[in-house]
Order: sequence, then structure tokens, then C-alpha cells
Amino acid sequence: MIFLFLFFFVVFNLSSFTVSPEIKRYIYRYLIFLIIILRFYPVIFMLSPMQENASKAKAASVLLANVSTQAKDSALEAMAAALEENKRAIFDANQKDLDAALEMIEKNEMSAALYDRLKLSDAKFKDMISGIRDVAKLEDPVGKTISTLLLDDGLTLYQISSPIGVIGVIFEARPDVVPQVMSLCLKSGNATIFKGGSEAKNSNRALFDILLKAMTTVPEIPADAFHLAESREDVAEMLKSDQYIDLLIPRGSNEFVKYIQDNTRISVLGHTSGICHAYVSETADLPIAYKVCLDSKIQYPAACNAIETLLVNEKIAEAFLPEMFQIFQENGVELRLDEKSAKIAEKTGAPFKKATQADWDAEYNDLIIAVKIVSSVNEAVNHINKHGSHHTDVILSTNQNEIDLFVGLVDSASVMINASSRFADGFRYGKGAEVGISTNKIHSRGPVGMEGLMIYKYILSGSGHVVKEYTGENAKAYKHEKLQEKYCRLQ
Repeated sequence: MIFLFLFFFVVFNLSSFTVSPEIKRYIYRYLIFLIIILRFYPVIFMLSPMQENASKAKAASVLLANVSTQAKDSALEAMAAALEENKRAIFDANQKDLDAALEMIEKNEMSAALYDRLKLSDAKFKDMISGIRDVAKLEDPVGKTISTLLLDDGLTLYQISSPIGVIGVIFEARPDVVPQVMSLCLKSGNATIFKGGSEAKNSNRALFDILLKAMTTVPEIPADAFHLAESREDVAEMLKSDQYIDLLIPRGSNEFVKYIQDNTRISVLGHTSGICHAYVSETADLPIAYKVCLDSKIQYPAACNAIETLLVNEKIAEAFLPEMFQIFQENGVELRLDEKSAKIAEKTGAPFKKATQADWDAEYNDLIIAVKIVSSVNEAVNHINKHGSHHTDVILSTNQNEIDLFVGLVDSASVMINASSRFADGFRYGKGAEVGISTNKIHSRGPVGMEGLMIYKYILSGSGHVVKEYTGENAKAYKHEKLQEKYCRLQ
């Protein structure tokens, strides 16, 4: 109403002035344009709460990138201590989410696998704390000299590691993502925006608030470097915030990750699915094979690095499968068998379902495994490369030539030799924790720790050098000599 009043007030007063009709028309048009701009200014020019936080994180990322190692390690220790002191409050918040999740399961709105990821156990909580302290022990990756090149006397080029900037982490169910990623991003100097699933909102908020309060007891740490988004609309806003967010890391179902990849211009680090395999060779040590295959399937079946398909060489199938079937059965694992392995199961009386073509491309995240008998390591490799997700695959063998062939030809981020697929994890790989697992072919691959959150910049140090001297008929030549010298700056 105020804009209409302003318009008519000006029009009324203009009529009392003696001006030409043409000038009046220009004034009216200008006024109408001005009123429209004023009316819609908030919509046109103001940032949404999500974008405002992203803008703050972008500005704070520059400060965080220059925080000293001592300050970052002090903040990490404060974070670990804060978790220990606030365990009861965190578990109470998690219980609220679990109670709501049980109702969702009853309505078939949530899977049991998602519930398992949501639940904070004592073991998970202990891992969260030790993970933060392990990150504090790691070497600071910021400002490391990657290479030094002497272009000419007095003209030296340094390649220096530096943070990416602002990381957007969008995840489902798992509240332990918050301390894992926050610790890695803090140590690597990257500002971070978290967006967790609504099913873990109480757990995420409790963890985020406790950790942020703890880290900002260290004066050098900018509080605006870390934000927690909570509304459904924030996801869409994050995907559009390419002017502020430099990298997105989605963690969740393959459909969820695929949606993120398909709906943003921001670079995405992640994997769409975890279809992992174990291949049992004719030379496999059977006791080892039983142990590894069982752990790879049941240690945490909801994990992306649990095996979904078991491939068995036809020359060992009769000796290996009957006992393996029994072991799986005793541990509640449902069998989906191809025609050849089904015949072996029928002899032993093991219950099973016939595998369909869809089973070879399935990520069950549950106590289900598909079994197929193959003729050779080459057939196993071809099956894995065709149906797998390039995540983690296992070979059980004692033949080194066969192992080398498998390792060389399987196109996966992690390949295990006589060891469980469940080792494919940032904490177990000595990275302190992980921001996610990547099946990308560029930048980072496999469990991604701090090294996947780093990029680099070039620093060229000269003393009045100009390109003109290196071009033309009498151009000076570049030396391009590699040096061991490191770039150092005053702290």
C-alpha cells in the first residue's frame, strides 16, 4: 500500500507543475520503475539464509586457511574432550531420532539399514573421539611444498598445497559424519556447510553445536567457517550456490548421490553405489576364504564396502561352497544363487532364492548375498568391471600371478588381497577419518582423507623479472631446474 500511496502522491503534486506532457511521461515511467525495484528489492538482491551462511563461510575460509597448526590441533583436542564431556546429551539427542525412526520403519518409510546407520553405539562414539585425536596427530597438509622449479637465476616457481575453500557435505542418517568431516576440514583449512537428513536432526544439531563451541574456544578459529543447514529447502539452495561452495560431498544412497550429481554445477566427490565383490580362486586358502567372506558381508552389512556378490572359481566350488553356505545361513544371510551354485545348495539342503539378472547389479545393504560360479579369474574380473561400482573388491588366492592379474585389471578404488572389504575406510587407512569414499577418476579416489580436500597454488618469486626478456630474437633461455628448496613464509 505504501508504494501506491507514494505513486499517487507524486502524480498529484506533479499536476500542479507546468511541465510538458512528454517530460511528465518520462517522470511517470521513472517512478513506476523505481517503485517496482523498491517493492521487489528483498527478492532480487537479498540472499537466502542458506546463501548468507555460504557467503560467510566463503569469507571465513580465507582466514581458516591461514590458521596455525598449533591452533588447529588445540581446537581438535578441545572437540574430542567436548564429546567425552557431553556423551549423555548426545546419546539423548540420538535416542529422540531413533524413537522417531522406529515409527517410520513401522510405516515402511525407513529401512532397517538406514536405522543402523543412524544409531550411535558406544563403539561408534569411541571411534568418533579417537578419529578426531588421530587427525590432530596427522601432519598439517596446508602450505606444503609440492615442487620447486628454478626458471632462471633469481626466478623460482613453487607449487604449494592449499585448501579447496568451502566444502558442502550433504548426508543421510549418519550423525558420525559431523565429527569426522569437521575434524578433517578444520585441519585442512576448509570451511564447511553440513546438511544432514531430517531423520538425524537432533543428533546432528547436538554434535554440531558441541563441536563448534569447543573449537571456537581457540581464538584463531573463525566461527563462521562452519554452518549446519537443516531445512529441506537448504539442499536446493546449496546445489545452486556455486559462487560460494567449491566442492560437494554427498553421502547416502546411490539414488541420493546421483540426484546431487545431476542437479548442480558444483564439483561432486563421491560414489553412487557400493556394489563390492569377493572372488575365491581355485588356489584360495579355504579357512582364510571363509573368514574373509563372512566378515566382508556381515561385519556391517549396511556399509557401502560390504560385499554384495561372491564369485567362486568352478574348480573349488564343490569344496568351498557347502561350508560357506552353512556359515552364511548360521549368520542370517539370505542366498541368491546362479544355476550352478544352486545345484550345490540343493545337495546340501541350504535354503536359497534363484538369482536374477538384477541381483548382479544390486546393492543390498542387508544380509543378502548373490553367488555366481565362474570359470577363471578373467571371467571374475570381467563380471566385476561390468556389474561393480568401482568401489572395493577382494581376491582370495595364493597364486601371485593370479593376484597380480586381478589387481591390475580390476578397475576399483580399493582392491583387497586375502583381506576383508570392510578395511576400505579412511580411519582404517590411517587418514584419521574420511570425508567420503570416491570412485572418481580424477582428484581423489577411494577413502578420502585430508589429501582429497587439498588443491595447490603456484608462487613465483623473482626480482624484477619480466617476460619481455624471454621473448624475441635475443631471448633469454629458461633453466627449468628442479630444486629441493621449500617455500617458507614468516608465521
